[in-house]
Order: sequence, then structure tokens, then C-alpha cells
Amino acid sequence: MNIERVSLTQLQIPLKSRFETSFGGVELKNFLLVSVEGGGKTGFGESVAMPYPIYNEETTETVKYMLKEFLIPIVKNSAIQHPKELLKAFSGIRRNNMAKSAIEGAVWDLYAKQKNISLAQALGGTKTEVEVGVSIGIESSVDELLRKVDQFLTDGYKKIKVKIKPDWDIVPIKAIRDHFGDQVPLMADANSAYTLKDLDILKQLDEFNLMMIEQPLAHDDIVDQAILQSQLVTPVCLDESIHTLEDARKALQLGSCKIINIKIGRVGGLTEAIRIHDYCSEQGIPVWCGGMLEAGVGRAHNLAITSLSNFVIPGDTSPSNRYWSEDIVEPEISFSKPGMITVPSGPGIGYEVMEERVRKYAVNEEEFVIA
Repeated sequence: MNIERVSLTQLQIPLKSRFETSFGGVELKNFLLVSVEGGGKTGFGESVAMPYPIYNEETTETVKYMLKEFLIPIVKNSAIQHPKELLKAFSGIRRNNMAKSAIEGAVWDLYAKQKNISLAQALGGTKTEVEVGVSIGIESSVDELLRKVDQFLTDGYKKIKVKIKPDWDIVPIKAIRDHFGDQVPLMADANSAYTLKDLDILKQLDEFNLMMIEQPLAHDDIVDQAILQSQLVTPVCLDESIHTLEDARKALQLGSCKIINIKIGRVGGLTEAIRIHDYCSEQGIPVWCGGMLEAGVGRAHNLAITSLSNFVIPGDTSPSNRYWSEDIVEPEISFSKPGMITVPSGPGIGYEVMEERVRKYAVNEEEFVIA
């Protein structure tokens, strides 16, 4: 591969409205955009790390540091011929998966553009269109929650994910079922907010015919999750607990879950995401792609990975206007028809990164010469 230059641009983009989870609320998206240039082409990747270490140990600043001090030098010295080679090249660096993913994604995009193929095709994707679900934060009232569910169902979303936490769980889920019935594809996302002491509460969720309950217990646990899954009819889906193929293998062998959420940033990049996808496919375990409030570049990467065959559950890759007054890509990501988004067929991510919008929201930028 021809890699000549890497740029890191830090952006701050306001969300259209505050998004609340059991971790806390987000009103401003602070993230790094990574660009990798070579052969007259530019590939783009996006870090999904937050400014504070509440989802995992990484932050925007730690990602920037790891890229500058370790990962960009590795890219410079590796002379890689294919993006998959970065998995081994980065293997001496423990964790820091969001930092690895940000630059690996940019290299994948550059590779696809240099080959004049779509990123989805480069990854082995076969779908031309993907189903889309929506994630709803912890709302101020049940009435507001029901209003949003009604709007999203009208918009055609194929799955409704509702954030829950202790004292905001049974009541909102029951309200949705009472109001909309059992046919609505509904799941709950706990973001690690419970322990086995809450088993009686979590078992009550079985009566609501949920698609799954996502990451109910601790972010680094697969043992207690196995105990919980053995007590529940509802499938447990693991998110924060799965960082590698090995994590997925061990969780499935223990019976810790029946579904896995694959987030590209959490697992360290597209190559590891493919490996986890393939293993789950072999084991008959469905996967789906969760969201991290990505801007357009990150959403484009999510669409590409979701084009793989075993992503059989609608992901969280909503259209751009779900979160942003304006996105940094054009055309902005939008429904091709209700609840569906077309997987781009153009080179790389298939969207143009708008430089004037990047500059509008940029906080700082640094450039590194590779060759």
C-alpha cells in the first residue's frame, strides 16, 4: 500500500438533543477524525472514544496520544501491503482498541479507494441494503418515551432499543408493550447498570418478549453474565465485555450470551470485527452493529461492516439527521426507504468528507509525514 501522510483532526459537534444513558448524558460530540493519504487518495477513520473514560478506559486525548506516540510510528515503519496486517503490527500494544480502530479504519478506506472498490466489498460484505434500528436514551418521562417510540415506528425503524437503569426498567418497558403491543421489535440496553443482586428485577423482563437485554452486568464480566443467562428466557447480548475474538469465544463457551454486539471501535478495528463475525457465524450466534454516536465517517464504516452476512439484527446506524443538524459527509446518510439504508457502492466509504464542515467544527489538527 502507498501511505504518505496521516492527519489527526479533533472536532466538536453539538448533538441536536442530549442523549442520556446510565453512564450519563452527552450533548457535544468531541472526537478525532483520522485521514491517511497515499497515491492521490485519502482514507478516513473516526475515533469513537469520548472525552471521559466512562464507556471504557479510553478518551479522546488518550487516543490522540497513542496515535501520535505509538500507532502512527508503527504504520510508518511497517510498510504494510494490506490493512489486515495492522492487527499483527499493533499486537504489541495492549488494549487502546479505539485508537487502533481509528487509524486502521482510515487505512481500510484508503485501501478500498486505491483498489477502486467499496469498503463493504473490501471487507467481504454481500448486502446492498441494511436494516436500521434506533437507540432511545433515558427519557424525562414515560410519556416522552412513548412519543419517541411512536415517531420512530412511524419513521420505519426495524428495532427499538431502550436504555434502562435501576428504577427505570420495568415501568418504561411495560408501558411500551401496553401501548404498542408485542409486535414491536423491542430490546433493553442496561450499559452494565445491574448486578446479580438485581436478578429478580431482570427476570421480570422475560414477560415482555424482548429481542434481548444488552450488557446487563459489569462491563468486564462474562462469568456472572453466564449465571444470569441461565436464569433468563430473554437472550443476553454482550457489548462492553467483548474486546477480542478470544473474549467472544470464551463468553460463548461459558454460555454468557446468545447474541453479540460488534462495535468496530470497541474491538480494535474492522479486521477483528470480521474475525468475531465469522466465528459467531460458525457458532450460530447472531451479531449486530451498535452505535457510538458516530458522525458520518464512523456511520459509513458501520454500514460497511453490517453488509456482512451474519449481521442479521438491525444495528444502531441511524441516518445522520437522528443526531446532527449537519453531518461532515455528503450526501448525508439517510434512509433509502423506511428503516433501510443502502450500502454505498462507490470507492471506499462511498461518502465525500466535506472539508469546509470539518474546518467549521475543528478544534485542532496535526499532520505526520509517513513517506
